[in-house]
Amino acid sequence: MKIGLIVPLGESPDLGRPPSFQEIRALALQAEEAGLDSIWVYDHLLYRFEEDMTFGVWEDWSILAALAEATERVELGTLVMAALWRNPALLAKMAATVDEISNGRLILGLGTGYHHPEFDAFGYPYDNRVSRFEEAMEIITSLSREGKVDFHGEYVSALDCEIRPRGPRPGGPPILVASQGPRMLRLTAKFADAWNTAWFGPVAGIAQRRAELEAACAEMGRDPASIDITVGVNVGYPRPGIAEDEPIDPEKALTGSAEEVAAGLRAYRDAGVAHVICGALAESTYEYASHVLTHLAEAVKVYHAGE
Repeated sequence: MKIGLIVPLGESPDLGRPPSFQEIRALALQAEEAGLDSIWVYDHLLYRFEEDMTFGVWEDWSILAALAEATERVELGTLVMAALWRNPALLAKMAATVDEISNGRLILGLGTGYHHPEFDAFGYPYDNRVSRFEEAMEIITSLSREGKVDFHGEYVSALDCEIRPRGPRPGGPPILVASQGPRMLRLTAKFADAWNTAWFGPVAGIAQRRAELEAACAEMGRDPASIDITVGVNVGYPRPGIAEDEPIDPEKALTGSAEEVAAGLRAYRDAGVAHVICGALAESTYEYASHVLTHLAEAVKVYHAGE
């Protein structure tokens, strides 16, 4: 089983700023040095929960391209890119280019997007998101895997389109879909190399969603074993020097000693999960993410020692 880290890109309410790129880069290099298998970025344009609560986020594809050059070994993924915010043919070409920059280390994670305020703020339609996603996936998967497509849809088109040059992998980067709900799960079964569900603590939390994916695969005639299962997992540790910090809920996050966290990771491995993507989600700062990563690195060492 592979183990990765999602890096923070959004503003911290306490600091009033997001991590700088140099801090994000440092986290990626720290994770690579610690022996993790992958680095992930998320795709948001802003968070707006009320009129007076707006938080900014760095654009993830630009960050991803920079990390592709900065790192050498780790895989690089999007968890997940909103397929509706970029022309799908251009997105497939962008993916081929970043796969080239990274020498074949990209995992192209895709979804519909869900946070309505950012659709409105940046002028993207929110209606018929699943239908728009299906058309985008027709284009992206054909271009990535075959290098060409001729598609005319209700929402998007790519007429006699080709990806040239193709990038380092003839079949393109693996395509991951984050999904839930019957129709999106059927599209996962139709298009995806990997599926993501998030965010969880102990492995028992994924059972219901996994059963729903397997049902969708049965409906679509797809062997569920042919889709890699990836899971976003909360990892948390008390912040150093803050006596009043709330204890981490072990039902919502992996926490505790290196041995306890390693045991949690092994439980995912034993359940057949192909890739765990760890998130230090309690706080979106470089300092907290680095603190969590330091502890997680010890757990990863223990995990590998028990293989």
